[in-house]
Amino acid sequence: MAEAYLSVGAAAVHEIEIRRSRFICAVEPVETPEAAREVIAARRRADPSARHHCHAFVLGPDGRTQRSSDDGEPAGTAGTPMLEVLRRRELTNTVAVVTRYFGGILLGAGGLIRAYGQAVSEALDTVRVAEFRRLRLVEVAVGYERAGRLESDLRNGRYLLRDTRYDDLARFEIGVPAGDLEGFRSWLADLTGGEAVTEDTGEHWVAASG
Repeated sequence: MAEAYLSVGAAAVHEIEIRRSRFICAVEPVETPEAAREVIAARRRADPSARHHCHAFVLGPDGRTQRSSDDGEPAGTAGTPMLEVLRRRELTNTVAVVTRYFGGILLGAGGLIRAYGQAVSEALDTVRVAEFRRLRLVEVAVGYERAGRLESDLRNGRYLLRDTRYDDLARFEIGVPAGDLEGFRSWLADLTGGEAVTEDTGEHWVAASG
């Protein structure tokens, strides 16, 4: 099972022009085929007069689900090069849609392949990439006298501090690699004199950077 994956961190739209044809590429993070299809449909609604709305998407932490469409362009000249860019960037849970307005000059198969690939590549260059890691989330509660040292060590250590709140106790939501849970508990007990109370809330995909 994958322990981490990369995805675009936000939606973006980028346009290029090649020999008077406009290529408008939208990229967006998605997690399901239904969400990807809705993005594709939204791009069709946004540019109803365009001749082509080609797309590619990769889904799942392991990138196992991959789909593409030439949407009327010659076979293999649009969706496939778009999908190849996503694979080359090692991105998943990402959809790319390229809307083309024909400029009156034929580009040929090679020209179309380069244009569609370039449109996706340049669009991806405009967005941040987020890393998602499979972590166990642990809720930690500790008295205020221990909280300052714990928070400082968490912010400077190898565990991911996701949230902090203070009420009757100081409470921290911490992401821990699945195989390091016992090591984390031992580290926490040493740091807090065994006073911390923990609750394991299960495994989640967590944005770790980007």
